[in-house]
Amino acid sequence: MALQQLTGAPRSRAQLAEKLAAKDVPAEVAVEVLDRFEEVGLVDDKTFAEGWVHSRSSGRGRRALAQELRMKGVDDETAAEALEVVDDASQIEAAQAMVQRKVGAMRGLERAVRERRLFAMLARRGFPSDVVVRVVREEIQGEA
Repeated sequence: MALQQLTGAPRSRAQLAEKLAAKDVPAEVAVEVLDRFEEVGLVDDKTFAEGWVHSRSSGRGRRALAQELRMKGVDDETAAEALEVVDDASQIEAAQAMVQRKVGAMRGLERAVRERRLFAMLARRGFPSDVVVRVVREEIQGEA
C-alpha cells in the first residue's frame, strides 16, 4: 500500500503514515514499514522537501512554500534547509514574472486598482511584503 502511494508522486513520511492510518494499518506496523522505507531510501523528507521547493518556487514565495511543506508533514528544520535555495533574488524574479503575465490584462484599470490586485496576488502566493511592494511599484512605474 505504501509503495503504491510512492509510485504516483514522492510523499513525506507523515503523508504515508496518514494514508496507512486511514487504511486501518496498526500504528506499530506502519512505523516499522516507514522506518524500513527510510533505511532503503524510499522515504526521505529532506529529498521530498528539496524537490517540492524546486518544483514550486517559481510561483510561490518562501512563506507559502514553508506552509505547504508543513501541511505535507515536513518538520520546520528540514523545511528551512530546503528553503535555503529560495533567496531574495529568486523571489524577486518569480514575482516579476507573475506580475508581467498578469499586468497585460489589467491595462484598462486605474493604477490604484492594478496595484491593489497585484499586491494581493503576490501576498497570497507567499511573497514577502518588501518584494511585493518593490516588484509592483517597478512594474506600474515602468508602464507610465
